[in-house]
Amino acid sequence: MIYLIHQEGKIFDKVFREEQELPIRSNSLVEAFWELAQNYSGEILVWVEKSHFEKLNRPYFKQHFEHQNIMTSYAIRSRYFSDEIGYIDQLPFINPHLGAKYPTWLMSTDVGGIFGKTAIKFQQLLKDQRGFGYLINSIAKIGQQNSLLCYSDPGLVNLENREELEFQASNSDLFAFVGQHYKKEWLWVLSYCFKKYRKEIPLKKLVSGLLKTNYFQAQLELGEIEIKKTKNVLKEDLDVVIPTLGRPEYVQQVLQDLKEQTLPPAKVILIEQNPDTSSESELDFLQEDWPFIVIHQFIHQTGACNARNMALKEVSSKWVFLADDDIRLPNNLLEQSVIELRRLQVDALNLACLQPGEEVVFRKIKQWGAFGSGTSIVKSRLARQCKFDEVLEFGFGEDLDFGLQLREKGCDIIFHPRLSFTHLKAERGGFRSTGINEWDKEVVEPKPSPTMMYLIKKHYTKEMIRGYKAALFLKFYRKQSIKNPLRYYRLMQKRWKKSEELCDELRVDVIGS
Repeated sequence: MIYLIHQEGKIFDKVFREEQELPIRSNSLVEAFWELAQNYSGEILVWVEKSHFEKLNRPYFKQHFEHQNIMTSYAIRSRYFSDEIGYIDQLPFINPHLGAKYPTWLMSTDVGGIFGKTAIKFQQLLKDQRGFGYLINSIAKIGQQNSLLCYSDPGLVNLENREELEFQASNSDLFAFVGQHYKKEWLWVLSYCFKKYRKEIPLKKLVSGLLKTNYFQAQLELGEIEIKKTKNVLKEDLDVVIPTLGRPEYVQQVLQDLKEQTLPPAKVILIEQNPDTSSESELDFLQEDWPFIVIHQFIHQTGACNARNMALKEVSSKWVFLADDDIRLPNNLLEQSVIELRRLQVDALNLACLQPGEEVVFRKIKQWGAFGSGTSIVKSRLARQCKFDEVLEFGFGEDLDFGLQLREKGCDIIFHPRLSFTHLKAERGGFRSTGINEWDKEVVEPKPSPTMMYLIKKHYTKEMIRGYKAALFLKFYRKQSIKNPLRYYRLMQKRWKKSEELCDELRVDVIGS
């Protein structure tokens, strides 16, 4: 490993290779970073603040850089961007849980690392950047869309107590970064939030950001991750969870597809629901001979959250496939998924779920900001530590919430475009049609939905909530008929307040006061 030691992310100090100090030509921190990436491309390039050098957990670095497409850091005392990045970004990556290894492109200059051969691929694109904190955040932000797996990882250091974080980026840096790494329209949202919440009119910063070279959707080829030699994949075991309501013919087809898998599941856990208390199971084909254990529960309480929570209690294999009841699977999907979980050294895959005739939009493996409750394979040990929030039953957002719980347990979620199956979107059955609140009959219709309001209040920072609200108001303005801005704003404030009220009622109804 190569150690690039600096002072406060600004001043180059010295370089070590293991215990030996290395002479280099560069005097600036950024130039030293590029020089080392070029000259020691096969090694892990570790940057560290001088005062934190003795805290490094060196064995952990070597153990947890499993492949070349990893970038990681940890904020001991400082982070480059403050929570104000949440004004324009509400993905999980910008609100990292510091107590676990967490997927994020937010890099700290305190301590971090990347393989030299990976870093050097960004040099041509970012050669004009002079600030080290800005540079490593640019690498991570662009890299995350190009199969670079980026993390905040407390294991990098031996730390008894973490200090209160300081933030290095100026407001000008924030506007410049948004102008370079997001669609330019987000600069208007950022400016609005500065005006409303900071009482500042950042006109000069806005113009400067609009003129910046934009790297949004920049494409880089970082290379395929090398496959590690592992034991026979057929020795892996996997359970499948399927909640179902009123779709027996679709369930039968799913079971047939699972029967034909090159890596068949150990168990298929079916939670069949029918609200009619006098009804009987429609899944008579379960009596047939299947090459896996079928656990079937027939209940009269409807709701996918409750059903999946019941099913997770029955899971005992290493992996669990959270599936829907109206899908078609290629016969090698489960085997190839386990192979990729090993190759990427991750604990969850979000598979590409496509409707008939649909094509994949995102074509690169990437850290995923969402989670599919019917499209994912997860390490069972972690899935069983989480629960589908029944406050979100019959609405939307329970899958996002479950994904956020997984990330807080240290579970990264990777989207894999080459592992795909078909979602038939059956017209009959399903869970979304049953409502627990007739929100559309309110005199003032809530916006966003009360379930979405619950989700953002549960997981978003103050800045993320403010940014979400600003973006919602601005985007929806073009889709409705009121063109008087003041009248529109007053109405949207009422709709937001109504959503908050119904969100509180929803919590009381489901979990009690």
